[in-house]
Amino acid sequence: MYIHLGGDVLIKKDNIVAIIDLEMAKVGQINQIFLDNMKKHYKNIRYISEKGREKTLIVTTNDLFFSPISSVTLYKRSFIGIGNDT
Repeated sequence: MYIHLGGDVLIKKDNIVAIIDLEMAKVGQINQIFLDNMKKHYKNIRYISEKGREKTLIVTTNDLFFSPISSVTLYKRSFIGIGNDT
């Protein structure tokens, strides 16, 4: 199954490691350190929205995606088709 992250980006659901709400991640110094380390560690960083307008960080096995779509919406999309072999 694939999940639409915004723009023209679709990724396989099985490749998703984490979906992180950036508003919640901005609260606290530890979260900011985590985000900074993720940006340093991953070579493939894709901004689906304009910089500064991203709402969600999607961590996959190979890439980081900054999406304008809320983490709640992406979470709900991940359950579409459950039980239908799609």
